[in-house]
Amino acid sequence: AHLFGPADDPSLDTRAVMEQYDLPAEFPPEVLAEAERVGVDEASLEGRLDLRKKFIFTCDPESARDYDDALSLEVDRKGNRILGVHIADVSHFVTPKSALDREAYCRSTSVYLVDKVVPMLPEQLSNGVCSLVPHKDRLAFSTFLTFDAKGNCIARRFAKSVIRSKARYPYEQVMAAIAGTEPPAGKKAVLKANARKVVLGIHALAQQLRKNRFDQGALDMDVPEADIQVDAKGMMTGIVVRPYDESHQMIEECMVAANEAVAKELWTKGVKILARLHEAPDAEKLEELRGNLAKLGISCGDLSYQANLAKFLKRIKNTPLEGVLSVMVLRSMKRALYSAKEIGHFGLAKKFYAHFTSPIRRYPDLVLHRQLASWIAGEGGRLDLGWLNTAALHCSEREQNADDAERSLDEIKKFRFLQQVLDNPASGLDNCFEAVVSKCTRYGLFVDLPDLAVGGMVHVSLLSNSYVRWNDFNETLEGGGKVWKPGTKMNVRVEKIDFDRRLIDFAPVRPGRRS
Repeated sequence: AHLFGPADDPSLDTRAVMEQYDLPAEFPPEVLAEAERVGVDEASLEGRLDLRKKFIFTCDPESARDYDDALSLEVDRKGNRILGVHIADVSHFVTPKSALDREAYCRSTSVYLVDKVVPMLPEQLSNGVCSLVPHKDRLAFSTFLTFDAKGNCIARRFAKSVIRSKARYPYEQVMAAIAGTEPPAGKKAVLKANARKVVLGIHALAQQLRKNRFDQGALDMDVPEADIQVDAKGMMTGIVVRPYDESHQMIEECMVAANEAVAKELWTKGVKILARLHEAPDAEKLEELRGNLAKLGISCGDLSYQANLAKFLKRIKNTPLEGVLSVMVLRSMKRALYSAKEIGHFGLAKKFYAHFTSPIRRYPDLVLHRQLASWIAGEGGRLDLGWLNTAALHCSEREQNADDAERSLDEIKKFRFLQQVLDNPASGLDNCFEAVVSKCTRYGLFVDLPDLAVGGMVHVSLLSNSYVRWNDFNETLEGGGKVWKPGTKMNVRVEKIDFDRRLIDFAPVRPGRRS
């Protein structure tokens, strides 16, 4: 263990979490030396499909620094739409057994911490030669998916290509085109007519694909993501919820379609790959979920039928209980992982699924690129099954570790923020938060704060001046003419924070009071 400095110094949080979760701070010298040497010469372009004159664009968050996917849309003679999904050809630069490859395998994923990215590949690649920036020749791996009028994929084709992105659109600009509104003030201008036509065509296709997916029983579990804002000292100043609108859906559906097409192409031809496996939940977990919902007076039929689960999630959309119930459903689910033994994605309702579209930040995608390249070159595409099984386990573990690190740092920042609220009543920070009861017990309520995505406990003794009774039958607390059950909204204030055990005690705020 290392001593960095005082535990109450927020500027050291990131370093401490990186140490705890074994996240590398630097790239080894031989990896950086290799990264410095990568480049594109005329020989790199030989034999590639030349798409430099085609209208191809990228769409990313305003703050994005690497662009690993681009889109295009054309219509064939029969009126079918051909969606082009063009992914940075990272495998051209990161070759098996090179120093870059060994390090990428070791890291296996980029980690996105509050105030720092720990990338899988050095910046020379991720923000340089592999980033599909506008008006520059870039090497890509292109998938061409042909869709009929109903949104069924009737043909797929793959090619190593060279592209020249014509534009980089932030999500807000694409959303303005979809909604037919002006982009937000200070943002880039309205899309030109030809660009707008392509974007709206892809949007219409994406909505069709999305509807088809949900009709097949896919689960609508889009939980809005929140970005923690920190100041120069590493102290949290607030949270901004990232929108999940139709511009984001457009990109997601195109990526899902490309991922599915590549997985289908290889797996159905007997080529084992690192599949993105998401298994159906265990029957006991679903029965437990059904029982918990019944206690809330909610009937949802037999949840072992995926259609019933999908229907239930649709029913609770935009209701007061959506947050609590979505978390209950999530907890009954298995975690998605990588597997060379099985294939299928329960949540997306896909029989074939793998990760192909983010080779800059995920190692399994890079492996899939290599296999697809070998397959289309007539070399079989196969990799040693023992190695694939080992890689699947390693990549799953590193992904879990990355998620844990991200969550841990988020939690530390939120706890520091709430400690500040508690310690400085005169700071102007309001010690009054909207909470939703997630679970009732004999000794109190577990509550979630939706605005902060953090939870804690309200002790039963603080709920009422009257005697509070535990109702064993429907697991609620009752007292003073009030009933508390999952989904009950209440205002709470921070009472006590146990930083070491990561526990928060809350107290109810009486109506009309702010603390």
